[in-house]
Amino acid sequence: MPTSFTVVPVEAQGEERDGRHQEEEQEEDEKERGSGDGVARESSPFINSAEVDRGNMYEGKNMALFEEEMDSNPMVSSLLNKLANYTNLTQGVVEHEADEDSKRKEVKVPRMGTCIGVYLPCLQNILGVILFLRLTWIVGTAGVLESFLIVFMCCACTMLTAISMSAIATNGVVPAGGSYYMISRSLGPEFGGAVGLCFYLGTTFAGAMYILGTIEILLTYISPSAAIFKAEEVDEETEAMLNNMRVYGTCIIVLMAIVVFVGVKYVNKLALVFLACVILSIIAIYAGVIKTAFDPPDFPICLLGNRTLSKRSFDVCAKFTESNNETKTTKLWSLFCDSPLLNATCDDYFNLNNVTEIQGIPGITSGVLADNLWSAYSEKGSIVEKKDHPSVAGSEETKMSGLPYVFTDIMTYFTMLVGIYFPSVTGIMAGSNRSGDLKDAQKSIPTGTILAISTTSFIYLSCIVLFGACIEGVILRDKFGEAVDGNLVVGTLAWPSPWVIVIGSFFSTCGAGLQSLTGAPRLLQAIARDGIVPFIQVFGHGKANGEPTWALLLTAGICEIGILIASLDSVAPILSMFFLMCYMFVNLACAVQTLLRTPNWRPRFKYYHWTLSFLGMSLCLALMFICSWYYALVAMLIAGCIYKYIEYRGAEKEWGDGIRGLSLNAARYALLRVEDGPPHTKNWRPQLLVLLNLDREQLVKHPRLLSFTSQLKAGKGLTIVGSVLRGIYLDKCAETQKAEENVKALMGVERTKGFCQIVVSPSYRDGISYLIQSAGLGGMKHNTVLMAWPQSWKQTENRFSWKNFVDTVRETTAAQQALLVAKNIDLFPTNQERFTEGSIDVWWIVHDGGMLMLLPFLLRQHKVWRKCKMRIFTVAQMDDNSIQMKKDLQMFLYHLRLNAEVEVVEMFENDISAFTYEKTLMMEQRSQMLKQMQLSKNEREREAQLIHDRNTASRSTPAAKASVASAAAATAAPEKVHMTWTKEKFVAEKHKNKDSNVSGFKDIFNMKPNQSNVRRMHTAVKLNGVVLNKSQHAQLVLLNMPGPPKNRKGDENYMEFLEVLTEGLDRVLLVRGSGREVITIYS
Repeated sequence: MPTSFTVVPVEAQGEERDGRHQEEEQEEDEKERGSGDGVARESSPFINSAEVDRGNMYEGKNMALFEEEMDSNPMVSSLLNKLANYTNLTQGVVEHEADEDSKRKEVKVPRMGTCIGVYLPCLQNILGVILFLRLTWIVGTAGVLESFLIVFMCCACTMLTAISMSAIATNGVVPAGGSYYMISRSLGPEFGGAVGLCFYLGTTFAGAMYILGTIEILLTYISPSAAIFKAEEVDEETEAMLNNMRVYGTCIIVLMAIVVFVGVKYVNKLALVFLACVILSIIAIYAGVIKTAFDPPDFPICLLGNRTLSKRSFDVCAKFTESNNETKTTKLWSLFCDSPLLNATCDDYFNLNNVTEIQGIPGITSGVLADNLWSAYSEKGSIVEKKDHPSVAGSEETKMSGLPYVFTDIMTYFTMLVGIYFPSVTGIMAGSNRSGDLKDAQKSIPTGTILAISTTSFIYLSCIVLFGACIEGVILRDKFGEAVDGNLVVGTLAWPSPWVIVIGSFFSTCGAGLQSLTGAPRLLQAIARDGIVPFIQVFGHGKANGEPTWALLLTAGICEIGILIASLDSVAPILSMFFLMCYMFVNLACAVQTLLRTPNWRPRFKYYHWTLSFLGMSLCLALMFICSWYYALVAMLIAGCIYKYIEYRGAEKEWGDGIRGLSLNAARYALLRVEDGPPHTKNWRPQLLVLLNLDREQLVKHPRLLSFTSQLKAGKGLTIVGSVLRGIYLDKCAETQKAEENVKALMGVERTKGFCQIVVSPSYRDGISYLIQSAGLGGMKHNTVLMAWPQSWKQTENRFSWKNFVDTVRETTAAQQALLVAKNIDLFPTNQERFTEGSIDVWWIVHDGGMLMLLPFLLRQHKVWRKCKMRIFTVAQMDDNSIQMKKDLQMFLYHLRLNAEVEVVEMFENDISAFTYEKTLMMEQRSQMLKQMQLSKNEREREAQLIHDRNTASRSTPAAKASVASAAAATAAPEKVHMTWTKEKFVAEKHKNKDSNVSGFKDIFNMKPNQSNVRRMHTAVKLNGVVLNKSQHAQLVLLNMPGPPKNRKGDENYMEFLEVLTEGLDRVLLVRGSGREVITIYS
């Protein structure tokens, strides 16, 4: 669209041609300055700034009606192409993801489909080390049925999570960050940061697990002679293996970190090679299973009785052999006996039982499945035994260590096996992490992920059944293949050779470790760049090409912790916790969004339901505690600490997340519940409306009022901080915003938790009334108003302050709200001060619902007032029994569970002093004088207005003069003011006013005080004397606040009475109850 255009009438076209050169110069100037409305139109990223053809003067006339909108709202025709290609975002999303949009220099053309982009990466991440190294052992230990249950639970968990993830991933574009991005944008920055860091830790520990698997394959099955630490005795084998793991693991982690740092692109290119190794290994397993049906492989197992023997220490499975009619003992004999002679002393069990040999892989048609159906859990160090095999028990005192049995290295039980197995089903996020590289992410992610999980679930479940049907149980429980000459157990089943599995699993674990070291630093970098966790922001930086160098170093360091643990079986449950927590929150995010039915929740994937998400979440939580309850608690503690840290110190982010929507729904529900009726006395607490005064710069005049608010509330209940700006809202928008920012900033400094409400009103008096009437929402309305005493009410230039104050007192009473007035507010303590001694004195003159009792109790909950003791004074009249009053008050406080000193002060009737009489007289004289001054000022203003009207009329037309004169005459008639002014009349009028003022002032000095005012002043003076006598050094004095007079003519006298009542006291809180009970003796 053009930036400007001109419409020229037909008859003026000739002139337009003559002046075209001049117009072009003007347009050039206008392009430099911006458009006529002062907004530089070229600054909008959506406006096409191409050169406009000036020859067509009518261009753009079709949309002339919307010309004013062009700067802020682009034309749809120019925007559609950018929206469709995701190269530019609409304004709402620019605010939503400003950083990402600014960093998005260019967008790569998506090219990957479902298979290459989602299905195969998920397969590669899901199939891995556990399948080759531990699945046979899990089947042998837990039995086919319980193993099937373990795998089914874990696969169901990931399938339900994939359904939830598909719904979230297809609800809009998911940039890099995968699960972290989805959770943070669905549940908010706190949950996103906590779960994102947990997912990062899980991915890092997964790298450690894959590296440990790589070393285990290398040192156990490929090259056992490469071990640095050698075990001299059988007992030391485990410790030597762990030390080898630590040394080799550290070397490999350094090597992998260098590879990732130097050439991450080569890691990505090799991913398909590593995947091919995995697929070939699985095909080899299935081929081996088919081959066992007609030609089982020859892997004999040596048994002594029903105990499995390790073939690493001997070669012949027999006690002795016969050669040339000569019986010779075997190497096995020398392991159990003290000499190779036939008459040697041998192990008792060795003597009583025969050595037998059975086939380790009898084949799928052998019926071994029935033997492997049930579990065979064992203690650490127990011997792997074949059930239902003949055995004669030997002496129990026989020492087992040093004998060539196959021992279990850890204690086994169902929940522990779940923790070890679960990492083998992780990796379902691989597709969503690549959403930016897919042709159609909203179609590919659900299809590819669910197909990958279905495929791997079938592989795992079928492998469990096939392993149980083909392999002997003692071989399955032999974790490191000691009974089959140190071969990988699953390798013994494979065809054509066990080395297919060994080499394939070695490369697959290497590739998976590299992938973890590649992905984890990028996840940490994404979290750091979001800026929600301040202490990790340094890890957002990297090399010039964006590679996360610092994040890679931290990842390698954390990975080294897993390496130092050295046991794959100990590391697996740790990463299970972090992955399960991540999956749990993905399900929670989907459930929350579905239940909230937010307008933006429109996923293209339709096969989800909140019950499935809730079931998935419950299953994840159950699996966490099934795997390891203490690891689960530690993982939750870590996530909770990160959550609270982000909440306390992290940057504020508004991502339109579901938790905020959930909070709004919960708030709405709670408000509707609260609306049912007023709170019970037991639940009553002061819900404050704090009235602040602002100066010309929109800064708060009395910040200590907010300090006192936070001390009184301690973060509980409702606090609304309100203020009034005089004027019209359209003119005061900017000032209102500035005032609100200033008040909120001060609330943050003073730690006052609440809401801010700024009202613009033509008069301060009306604004206060609006706040008292309308602040709050539903049942969450204030019941108490807190304000500062107007210190300058006596000053003539501030003549309205006392009127506004008294009207506020009346309105709070009419609204049945309590009122707290803090006098000398600038002397009140800040939140950093601490009173180490002193008292809070309560002067209970009249009963107003118990507010005076409750407020000191609430104040003493805060650190500022905690060490102040509470004293309660009440006043006894002539006819009162002060001793009985004290007893009754003590009993009342005992029932209220309040600790306070009680004192009854006796006030006797006496004559009104001359001081009281004189003070009342001065008060009334001052009041009368102010009225006279006000009256004379009003008259002067009226004269000036009439002269102005006369001058205006003399310069207007005759008709206007007549209308102005008639209107002025009508206005002036009641006042008897002449419209025709001469010099003599003006002087006479002036002298008349002066004479009336002088006579008025003479009357003031001759007046006598009103008797009612004298009595009130007498009470104020006398009560002030009593209070000063007892409470002059108190840290705070709470007094009943007397109500204003019903006759409004005595309002200024009311202010004087309050001033006299509180004279000489440093900190005073005047309290006026709402008329309802706020404290009770009942539980």
